[in-house]
Amino acid sequence: MKRGEVYWVDLAPRSGSEQRGRRPVIVISHDAFNQTQGWRSVIVVPLSTSAAQAGRGPSAVLLPQGAAGLDRDSVALCHQVTTLDRSKLTQRIGELNSTELRQLEDGIKAAMDLR
Repeated sequence: MKRGEVYWVDLAPRSGSEQRGRRPVIVISHDAFNQTQGWRSVIVVPLSTSAAQAGRGPSAVLLPQGAAGLDRDSVALCHQVTTLDRSKLTQRIGELNSTELRQLEDGIKAAMDLR
């Protein structure tokens, strides 16, 4: 498991406006954590296929169909970064290329006002 990989997860239960249900997520935690045997947590960004999410500003990063093996146009919701137990990541879909990963990092920076 490494930064930039995309996996299927089941985000249930959740509440309010949090993304829920079976959906892809992108691993964003540092590879040193991701590859440590006893480290069970992984930090992810959920994806959505909702066109309404695409207009959420710079923290919503568009990923076209085919990117990282995605079968539909998707939006990385960088304003909904979350931590999961790695057992929830069930199936690897693919991996972002370096340009897509940079765009995702920019979205996270925008969501958290990082420079």
